[in-house]
Amino acid sequence: MTKRTPPYSPEVRARAVRMVLDHQGEHASQWAAINSIAAKIGCSGETLRNWIRQSERDQGMRGGPTTDERERIKALERENRELRQANEILRKASAYFAMAELDRRSRT
Repeated sequence: MTKRTPPYSPEVRARAVRMVLDHQGEHASQWAAINSIAAKIGCSGETLRNWIRQSERDQGMRGGPTTDERERIKALERENRELRQANEILRKASAYFAMAELDRRSRT
């Protein structure tokens, strides 16, 4: 499985988040600032809002998993999935060879 490259680099994301935080006082609400900046960089307001919330989690300002924790969870889930697949293959191979051994013994 190939890893999908995000359409926006981490630098662009960080800059957009900074721009919202720096200019939100010039707008009626944070959402208004988000929509203004999102239009300028070409992403949706919801996407930029998610980046801001994740940035707040990374800085400890909001509850929830940080970016590093999310990456670690993904890696562990991938490893878990691979181990389950390997165990399934081994279980099937074990059953196959056990049947072959029984078949061999019944012929002698």
